[in-house]
Amino acid sequence: MKEFYQGDFKTNHEREVGIVLPVGCGKSGCITITPFAFKSKRALVIAPGLSIAKQLLKDFNPSTSFYKKCSLLEGNEFPEPVEIRGKLTNRGDLDASDVVITNIQQLQGLDNRWMESLPIDFFDVIIFDEGHHSVAETWVTLKNKFPEAAIVNYSATPERADGQIMTGKVIYTFSVQSAIKKGYVKELTATRLNPTTLKYVRKKDGQEVEVLLDEVIKLGETDADFRRSIVTSKESLDIIVNASIHELEQLRETTSNKKLKIIASALNYDHCIQIVQAYRERDYSADYVHSKENSQKNDKVLQKLDNHELDVIVQVRKLIEGFDHPFLSVAAVFSVFSSLSPFVQFVGRIMRVIEQDSPRSKINQGIVVNHAGSNIAKRWDDFKDFSVADKEYFDQLLPENDFVLDNPTDMERLQPALKYDEKIDIGEQTKVLLDKSALLADDPTAIDAVLYLHSAGITGNINDLLQQVEKIPVTKVNKRQAQRQALNDKVKNTAGQIIAKLKINPKVKGMDRSFRNNNFAYVISLINREINKTLNKSPGERHDLNASELDLIDSRFPHIIAKIEHELS
Repeated sequence: MKEFYQGDFKTNHEREVGIVLPVGCGKSGCITITPFAFKSKRALVIAPGLSIAKQLLKDFNPSTSFYKKCSLLEGNEFPEPVEIRGKLTNRGDLDASDVVITNIQQLQGLDNRWMESLPIDFFDVIIFDEGHHSVAETWVTLKNKFPEAAIVNYSATPERADGQIMTGKVIYTFSVQSAIKKGYVKELTATRLNPTTLKYVRKKDGQEVEVLLDEVIKLGETDADFRRSIVTSKESLDIIVNASIHELEQLRETTSNKKLKIIASALNYDHCIQIVQAYRERDYSADYVHSKENSQKNDKVLQKLDNHELDVIVQVRKLIEGFDHPFLSVAAVFSVFSSLSPFVQFVGRIMRVIEQDSPRSKINQGIVVNHAGSNIAKRWDDFKDFSVADKEYFDQLLPENDFVLDNPTDMERLQPALKYDEKIDIGEQTKVLLDKSALLADDPTAIDAVLYLHSAGITGNINDLLQQVEKIPVTKVNKRQAQRQALNDKVKNTAGQIIAKLKINPKVKGMDRSFRNNNFAYVISLINREINKTLNKSPGERHDLNASELDLIDSRFPHIIAKIEHELS
C-alpha cells in the first residue's frame, strides 16, 4: 500500500485500489493502519452497515484499539476517532478528528448535511470496508464528493452478489489456501450428496422420469428449474437437513464441543420457514434472519446464536454483514448461487477459527454440504476475478473438468452437457451417498494425511469414503410443534405478500373498518379467521391443533389465500 501511495497515486494519479483478504485474516487491523501508509491528515472509514461501523469504531478507540492490542504505537498518542451517528456529532467534532468512522446510510441523500457542508478536500483517504459495495450509486457519489482522496477498498471477495466488480486495481490478495495453511481460517471439506437415482415429474407431459447420478449432475448444470426444484422439494430438503446434522454431530463428537452449529442458506422467506421447520422436527433448535425482518427481530435471533441457544441459523440472501460467530462449522447449501462471490461469502461464515493459529486443529474444521443437482459446480463467470491460488482452491470444491464417472467412489468432474426446458417436481431419491472431498490436498507427509482423516472422524478402509446418509428420526411431537410454529411464520409472510401485491401501506389503518388494527395485522386476522373456520375452531384453540389438522391447513392454505385475495381485490 505504501508502494502504491509513493508510486501510482502520486505519479500516475491512480486514486483507487483494492485489497482482498479472507474472513478472519486481519482486515479490521489493516484498516486501522492504512491512514499511516498514506500519511493521512484525516481519513474517512465507511462501513456498509451499523454493526460493522460499531466494530470499526472500537478498533480505532484508544482504549480498545488495534494499536493498543498489538502495541503498534508507544505512549498515549493515538489517532483521534469520531463517529458520525445521527445528530450526536457536530462539525467541530469532525474538525478535531484524525479518523471519521460511519456507515454509508449516514451520508445518503441529496440534502445530506455532511455532504453539503464538508469541503471537497476534507478527507485525503477514504477506506471502504466490504469494498465490493463501493460500486453502488451512494458510494460512487461519496467518492465524487472528495475527488482528491485516495480510495482503498477492503473485501473478502472482489465481486458483489449482483455481479458488479469492486472498483480499483487489486494490489494485494491473501489466498484462502495460504490462510488455511497458517491456521488463520478453518480447513474446509466438501460433502456432496449423490443420489444413486432420482425421480422427477416433468410439468410438460406429467411423466415421471428416473435418472442416474451422472444425469442428475448434468441436469443441475444446465436446467435452472431443475436446480431450484432440487433445493425446494421436501425430499431433497430432508436429505440435506439429515446430512448436515450427520456432519455436525460427527464434528461435535470428534471435538467434544456441543457449541458447534449449522448455518443454512435459503432461497426466500417461504423456503426459510420450511428449512427451520425441518430442523425443529428433528429436535434441533433453529431460527432465521432475513433482510425483510426488522433489526430488533434479527438482533434477538443473533443474540440467541451468540448465547449458544441455537443449533441452526438459516439466512435468506445473506447473514447480516459484520456478524461473526466462529462456532458455525457446517454450511448447508439449500439455495442456488448465481455466481461464485456470494457462495464464497456464505462459506466464509464457517471459516472463522475457534482456536487461533492452530492449523490442523480438530475444532478448526468446516464442512460444506450440498446436493449434486443444485449446481454448486457451475462454471461461474466471476471465477476469473479470483486469484490463481483461490481458483485452484475452489476448483477442488467446484471442479470444472469434464465429467467422468467410472465408479461411485471416483471424484466427480463436472461440465454442462444436457439442456432440458421442462419444469419438474422432485420425487424419490435412492441410496443418497456422501462424497467427502478435502479442499486442501497438499498435506506434506503421510502422517499428516492420517491425522487429517482421524480428525475428520474417518476410520477403517480409507478407500471407501462414501457412506449412506442416515435419516434423522422425527418424533410426532416434534413434527407437530415445528409445524405449528411454522404456521405462524407462514401466515405473517403471506400477509406481507398480499399487502405488497395490493400496494398498500402495512402500518396505516384503513382496511379494518373498525380502525382497531393496522393493515398488516388486519390481513393476518383474515387469514387466521379462515384457518379457524376451516378447522371449526375458535381463536383461542390454535395451540390445541393436532397433526392431522395442521396437515389439512397445509393442503388448504393456497385455497384460503386465494379466497382472501379475491375478497380484498
